[in-house]
Amino acid sequence: MSFKCGIVGLPNVGKSTLFNALTNSNKAQAANFPFCTIDPNVGVVAVPDIRLDNLAKISKSKKIINTTISFVDIAGLVKGASKGEGLGNKFLSHIREVDAIIHMIRCFESDDIQNVNPDVDPVRDLEIIETEMMLADLESIQKRLEKNNKKNVEPEQLKLLEIALDCINNDKSLDCLKEEFTSKQLKQSGLLSIKPKIFVCNVDEQSVQKGNNHTENFINKYGSENTLIVSADIENQINELEDSERKNYMDMIGLKDTGLSMLIQKGYAILELDTFFTSGPEETRAWTIQKNCLAPKAAGEIHTDFEKGFIRAETISYEDFVSNDGWVNSKTNGKMRLEGKDYIVKDGDVLNFRFNT
Repeated sequence: MSFKCGIVGLPNVGKSTLFNALTNSNKAQAANFPFCTIDPNVGVVAVPDIRLDNLAKISKSKKIINTTISFVDIAGLVKGASKGEGLGNKFLSHIREVDAIIHMIRCFESDDIQNVNPDVDPVRDLEIIETEMMLADLESIQKRLEKNNKKNVEPEQLKLLEIALDCINNDKSLDCLKEEFTSKQLKQSGLLSIKPKIFVCNVDEQSVQKGNNHTENFINKYGSENTLIVSADIENQINELEDSERKNYMDMIGLKDTGLSMLIQKGYAILELDTFFTSGPEETRAWTIQKNCLAPKAAGEIHTDFEKGFIRAETISYEDFVSNDGWVNSKTNGKMRLEGKDYIVKDGDVLNFRFNT
């Protein structure tokens, strides 16, 4: 299971620069004019995990296979996008396909970079994007609730859409839907406004450690929990360095972690994801699952036959696997457990599935 994050924002806020930095590529055209990105660029990135390297050393694995995350660079939205302004409707459809939204917000002053608005105001900019997504949702809901279409909507989805419509008409947040409907039902609705969100405040180099007045105003409004302060330009510079130089540069400018690492951590948190491992002489591999995933479902991430014929899972925690130097000692020392169909897989579990063919 890989998850997909769409990078969204107004034109010229640094989306393509961040995309290139995150994916270590120059796939996305970054230029100083609106709509230099038209078709979405997609980059698949290996999720760094030091646990993989440790497991592979113990198992003497021939291969290490990381789990992945996909980033999608979606062209800049403008006010009126829901009515087709800019290249709006096309771009809004691209947002529907992602699991989470990275809101890229301009929090830097520059006479060299065009701004679609006369001044820098991250709160206003986010409200423009959120309003356009809400209007797109409103149009979608109204169409699906029309008499001719209504009969094709499942009862639970019908209830969800009716509540969503009432919220929009009464200027209420759609977050209330999360209290009444499951994640699966919310995802099936296709509504943009309820997708999990990460806010990335794009700053200049001087503000990357402590932020600035723009980030302070934004955090005062939207909080710090899902807000990251990142400099897309600095992330690009970091990626151009050799591994040996990267840490020295980050220490010099006071960066503890890369933007990629912070985004992955935040993405896993807001999408409620965990990682389990398989490890042996041939390969050590990471697998992404939803939190509270049952063992047969986790087995199905490897192969559908594993889920269908699931018998039990040989289970060792990552810590026990490392401290006991692998499968054999873990089993000898009583650290390996046999778990059945009701077992909820924990983050870091090292698993070996037994199944009927």
